[in-house]
Amino acid sequence: MARFSLWRIMAIAILLFVMVEAQPYKPKQVKCKDKNGYPMCRGSKFTCPAACPRSCMADCELCRAVCSCDKGGAVCQDPRFIGGDGITFYFHGRKDKDFCLLSDSNLHINAHFIGRRNPEMKRDFTWVQSILVLFEDHQLYIRAQKTSTWDDAEDHLAISFDSEPIVLPREEDAKWQTSALSIVRSSSANAITVEAEGKFKITASVVPVTEEESRVHNYGIKADDCFAHLELGFKFYSLTSHVHGVLGQTYREGYVSRVKMSSDMPIMSGEHKFLASGLYATDCAVARFVRGPPAGTAGQLSELADITCSSGVSGRGIICKK
Repeated sequence: MARFSLWRIMAIAILLFVMVEAQPYKPKQVKCKDKNGYPMCRGSKFTCPAACPRSCMADCELCRAVCSCDKGGAVCQDPRFIGGDGITFYFHGRKDKDFCLLSDSNLHINAHFIGRRNPEMKRDFTWVQSILVLFEDHQLYIRAQKTSTWDDAEDHLAISFDSEPIVLPREEDAKWQTSALSIVRSSSANAITVEAEGKFKITASVVPVTEEESRVHNYGIKADDCFAHLELGFKFYSLTSHVHGVLGQTYREGYVSRVKMSSDMPIMSGEHKFLASGLYATDCAVARFVRGPPAGTAGQLSELADITCSSGVSGRGIICKK
């Protein structure tokens, strides 16, 4: 009788665990924070749409939540781009390689791709793990930290500015700022908005590849890595007519897209033009940037992946360890 009761208790426990795991992900909420307009919507909270439960933004004009990856300048998923011309296309690149997303005379953005090889295909499944933004004499580094299992309550963002790690308090609207840049948490974990006045605005969220996504697209994601990656939104304020890069070229006046729009997956080809020798290199074939990062950047940035910071304060003086 005792053995039967024990097995019964174990069976009930397993059933409860499965039921909890099967519960749908609870979408996050976003708030309209526009301070200069839309008074009827300002301060209102909206639930993210089912299509993007983790990465949406409040559209104060429409007074509702919209998927961040459906706005112009978006770089999301396997990377799906929405260009400055409004056209959606894919650029797969290659796993463990770095590509030039944008290059202009005073702004350069590289992205590091991670991915998996599907033996049944001629390309890698890829996602953007980190970006490096060079402007003036500054450098901004944003990375999605690797994790085996996903926990929404854990922050998976690594950020540095001019080679110094930045830690923001774990609360929405927490802010770090210098004269050149501001970084604000969009939520208590895994989402930030970065802005350099008059130059650019970047939204960055860390999201995993879910088991359902892996099953549907046959990614083959294993239990030891959920391929945490960045979903990005870019807005630019002062690009020149010579801007280039996977995304940058789509902002040129008169640009005509060469992707095959009749395809189910319009793909941007010519990856050799956008390939860089490293995340912090400005040597892609279409580079326009006239300044490089300060000496010693390569080693400093490559070490950031192994740095753990534990502090409740922001800015200088945080304590980090490897």
